[in-house]
Amino acid sequence: MGLFGSLFSGNSDAKKEEKVLPWIPLQSMGQLDEIEKKSKTKTQVIFKHSTTCGISRMVLNMFVDTYGIDSEHMDLYFLDLHAYRAVSNEVAIKFQVLHQSPQLLIIKNGVTVFHTSHGAISEVSLEQFV
Repeated sequence: MGLFGSLFSGNSDAKKEEKVLPWIPLQSMGQLDEIEKKSKTKTQVIFKHSTTCGISRMVLNMFVDTYGIDSEHMDLYFLDLHAYRAVSNEVAIKFQVLHQSPQLLIIKNGVTVFHTSHGAISEVSLEQFV
């Protein structure tokens, strides 16, 4: 490949280690009742993601890079809203928010205490909701 090929290809021997969050896949309606119940003793977070949207992917990457809360303090649910459209629609109804994507919901004591979408997600300090 040569010197210039390796310089500009984006490949390097020191690859960035991918950060893995403690995601819980949100895939069923029954989980919404579970989230509501669990929120009485532990903060529950739902990240709604559109797999076909570049903005959603960018926001997700920023969220992953900045997330630093231990799973003992907060449950973190990931909702692929294309694969689970009915669940996504029910999230809006159950937790009384207008559907957006990407969207972050914070549930405590059975209700949404905070929600935001798009670039504003990266500005949220989750620590204040623990």
